[in-house]
Amino acid sequence: MQSQELDKRETGNLIGSDKVEGTAVYGADDSKIGSIERVMIDKISGRISYAVLGFGGFLGLGNDHYPLPWQSLKYDTRLGGYRTGVTENQLRSAPKYHDDSDWNWSDTARNRALDDYYGVPVV
Repeated sequence: MQSQELDKRETGNLIGSDKVEGTAVYGADDSKIGSIERVMIDKISGRISYAVLGFGGFLGLGNDHYPLPWQSLKYDTRLGGYRTGVTENQLRSAPKYHDDSDWNWSDTARNRALDDYYGVPVV
């Protein structure tokens, strides 16, 4: 019974990170472009900074990981997933990494360049 109560609380404005991970991400044309593999949270502000998307070979993008600024995602209740205005062409050229060791999250210049790539202001 307690898990049902938790689910009810999470259907409002709050959701557990374990439910965000695995959620589909859709492009502007409502086509699924991938899913969220993990979220990266700013330890100081407590805000989500990035969602790391996986495509599982979709669009020929392979199994690489694509960090996407959280600000570029909005939850769409109709789709039951997140929507982004990022285009297929942007994704093909987007910064990505293959293994966790390939991306240094403490590199602020790299993260700033990632935000710039997607046209997201640094908060």
